Amino acid sequence: MEKEPNKNNRNKWIVFVNIPFQMGIIIFLFCYVGIKLDEKYSNGGSVWTIILSLLSVFLALYNVIRQVKNLNK
Repeated sequence: MEKEPNKNNRNKWIVFVNIPFQMGIIIFLFCYVGIKLDEKYSNGGSVWTIILSLLSVFLALYNVIRQVKNLNK
């Protein structure tokens, strides 16, 4: 019976360790797409990079909040 709580704690730590990697991947991909869109469609500004990078930060934070909520259930 004692091994189940310990296993549950390990699963929680694995989720917490993976969160920064997920955030980094989301933010990197959105910024990369924003840079490519600016190279192709922008006329001297970096509007797409700014919009997509802000959107990626909010999306990554939403993902973290959703995961922490599910972890507490």
